[in-house]
Amino acid sequence: MRSFSYPFLAVLYFVVTNIRCVEKTTVIKKTGLSYNSSVFNSGSNSTEKLTTILIDSPPLGDLVASDEELGKICLKNITKCMEEDNGYHATAEKLLNYVFALQPPFDLSRVSGVSLPCQKDSLEYIQNLKSFKLWALKMYDSSAKLPSGLLNGNVNQLGDFDMCLQSISDDETIKGKYCLPSIEVQVPKSTYLAGLHRLLQSHYHFKSVLEDPGHRVPRFSSINWAVCVPNSCSSNDINIGLKNSLGRLTKRTKLNVRVQVDPTMCHTLNEKDNLPFSTKLTIMIFSGLLIFEIFASIYENFALGEKNQYITSFSLAKNITSLFIIKKSPGDLQAVHGIRMINAILLVLAHKSMAVLFLPYFNRTEAAEYLGRPFSVIGRAASLYTDPFIMISGLLTSYSLMGKLEKSGKINILQEYMSRLYRILPNFAALIAFCTFILPWLNDGPMWNLVVTHHSDICKKYWWRNMLFIHNYFGFQDMCLTHTHHLGIDTQLFFVAPFMVYGIWKWPKKGSAVLLLLAVLSTVARYYVTYTMQLSNYVHFGTSVKQLFSTADNMYILPAHRATVYIMGIFLGYLLRKSRNVVLTKTHIRMGNTFAVCSFLVSYLGPAFMGKIDYIYSPTDAAWYAAFSPIFWVASFCWLIYTIQLGHTRLLSKLLSHPICMFWTKISYTVYLTQFPVFFYNVGITRSVHEFGFFTKMLNLQEFVWILGLSVALSVVFEMPFQNLRTLLLKKTDKVKISIHYDTKKHS
Repeated sequence: MRSFSYPFLAVLYFVVTNIRCVEKTTVIKKTGLSYNSSVFNSGSNSTEKLTTILIDSPPLGDLVASDEELGKICLKNITKCMEEDNGYHATAEKLLNYVFALQPPFDLSRVSGVSLPCQKDSLEYIQNLKSFKLWALKMYDSSAKLPSGLLNGNVNQLGDFDMCLQSISDDETIKGKYCLPSIEVQVPKSTYLAGLHRLLQSHYHFKSVLEDPGHRVPRFSSINWAVCVPNSCSSNDINIGLKNSLGRLTKRTKLNVRVQVDPTMCHTLNEKDNLPFSTKLTIMIFSGLLIFEIFASIYENFALGEKNQYITSFSLAKNITSLFIIKKSPGDLQAVHGIRMINAILLVLAHKSMAVLFLPYFNRTEAAEYLGRPFSVIGRAASLYTDPFIMISGLLTSYSLMGKLEKSGKINILQEYMSRLYRILPNFAALIAFCTFILPWLNDGPMWNLVVTHHSDICKKYWWRNMLFIHNYFGFQDMCLTHTHHLGIDTQLFFVAPFMVYGIWKWPKKGSAVLLLLAVLSTVARYYVTYTMQLSNYVHFGTSVKQLFSTADNMYILPAHRATVYIMGIFLGYLLRKSRNVVLTKTHIRMGNTFAVCSFLVSYLGPAFMGKIDYIYSPTDAAWYAAFSPIFWVASFCWLIYTIQLGHTRLLSKLLSHPICMFWTKISYTVYLTQFPVFFYNVGITRSVHEFGFFTKMLNLQEFVWILGLSVALSVVFEMPFQNLRTLLLKKTDKVKISIHYDTKKHS
């Protein structure tokens, strides 16, 4: 059949291209491609026939005899092709000897301590590799090799993830297993070696050890080096083999090398074929809700008579329209919209700057030197960007509750709590369910289990902490969706806010004194804890993963240490209610503007020196920054809100209350929720080494579009229906109160 295909293809080619067959028959005859001949006959004549084909064929005519066509035909049945062709052996043997001398294969067949099945399959793999079998070549080719650019930080090599998983022996008894071990190298006491090591480690942008958690902050000091082995080999077998290989390599060098092979960082083909019941159930719930919302849209538009408002609350069409309709309400605090948008964008960029550090770059050292410039404060000052949100939360809570106290003299605390839960819980629960049960099954990659599946595993254990909004008290390492710590802080502060607001409303002097004392204590606590525990809110060169986690656990995610800016928001809300008729003079405006600008510069640009590449950590610098930068940063925005609300700075008022800013307010919460899942998804599927470019990596338009799209979807499908339900329930409660009040009057 094979010999028949050659003349058939040749004739077909000649007919299609309108080339005269008569002129070409001589070529076919010369090459010996008759009906009963075969190019791949065993024996020495096969090489001669192949040579004849290549010599006698015209340059563009007989493509059947070209290298490209022969290779294409061979790959259709590679096993048979190898059996029938003996012309490659000499070339293969020489190539393998040369290549193996430069880059030896990772051989576990003779390593003591490796399991017997792994040794057996590894031996078969090596034998097939020496025989130049394609599946063994793929397995060898998939493992990481020594690259160029090591002194530019090109130390992380991901190999070829997909090729490794597709490396399957002819009898399918051996399949490729991809693992991404972590290697830590410590150099002996030598100034020159220390300098070289600094280049390899990109000036220690982050410092880490193998034991550090790597799912939230990258283990920057570790070298990730991919290996492809038979699937019978366990992570322990690979660990033993790597220690053996590296031990021989570093013998008598005084280098100290440690290896870690995490079982979760290993992958095999078809390991995600069967969806678990929890994933199927979550998909069914999400699909059911979406179908019901489509039904509610149809019901709202086509049902006759009075419509059930509880059903129309879920109308997809209604909620989409409502999301994109921008209306200004009379009691709106206009500047809040723009301030939210500014800090939300800065927060996205700061979080993105952390996510990009997970990726391997062949110019990582050059990138670190570039990020040692003052502008990198954008990412290093990430802790500041959540402070305005905490202040705005205190402001809006105070402003709203003050209004209710002025009208009725009381606060329905239970109603306030329930209203807040209706507002934030549906989105939060949906995101946790998605990231826990659906996201891990959407894709795969070398670092997928580290940044996606690991978060899912944590959420399966500790999701209930998030639902109770107490997850920020249990530390970063075991926190479900670590970026949501802000929700715990904000909710806990909100729960005590009614008492704070009532105190300054009922007893202005005493209440203000108590709040001021609490703010001072919170500030002192930040300074003391940062100084004594050597924490750092500012990401400086040489920051260790341990220091960052310790900073989060002991200060950053605890409401007592974040209360200062929340209390500033409460004071601002009180001030806006009590000073509505205050007129500021030009002198007041100038003085306030000067103070606001200075506060902004001191908090934002003042610590820039800590971002220099040669900065040496100082607990005093870190303590001053942790204690006072949030105050100055938030103070500048407080002044802006205050002056705009009193009718000054109309230009800024128009800019900060622009419809785009107001729309952003509607989705700011969901943008906050969706950004890290998007970032980590892209980290997880990364399969190759990248080139770092600040604008190309930091300003990823496709990524931002996904964040916005998912934020809109989350708002429309989950947040807005329950917001509508909340509104209905509050109206119903108010009607019941009015009815009871009317009946009491009637019978009195």
